Amino acid sequence: MGRKKQMDTSMYFCPYSECSNHGKVGPDNQIIGAGCYGPHQTQLLKCKVCHRTFSERRGTPLFNLKASEETFYDVIACLAEGNGIRATGRIKKVDKDTVAAWLDKASQHVEAVSRYLMVNLHFEEAQLDEFWSFVKKKKHTAQL
Repeated sequence: MGRKKQMDTSMYFCPYSECSNHGKVGPDNQIIGAGCYGPHQTQLLKCKVCHRTFSERRGTPLFNLKASEETFYDVIACLAEGNGIRATGRIKKVDKDTVAAWLDKASQHVEAVSRYLMVNLHFEEAQLDEFWSFVKKKKHTAQL
């Protein structure tokens, strides 16, 4: 019998703020694989410091998702391409209310990531030419 398959857990961290290992990423982060669960075999992880388990999807828009990742990302891609919620639901065979909920979930995640990444940025200059053209075009269309 061979050795168990090992997974790279260096990009995961303990999500529990009361744990002394909370937020630590890297090769010494004390996170190990702890099995799988659910119909899509989502990976469970365990913190060796506080001994608590958590899902690899925790903190992502995929957390508590019953559908496959592929379906979720396909729906978000359709919406990003400009399809409406109802049209996306018909195309991907997903209920329109589910599409709307996934859109809300994805947008909240994007907002949280943006807030995290945009801290302490100091711009000397920013070019918004294309954005301004878009705004002007939308304003012109609205007046017609």
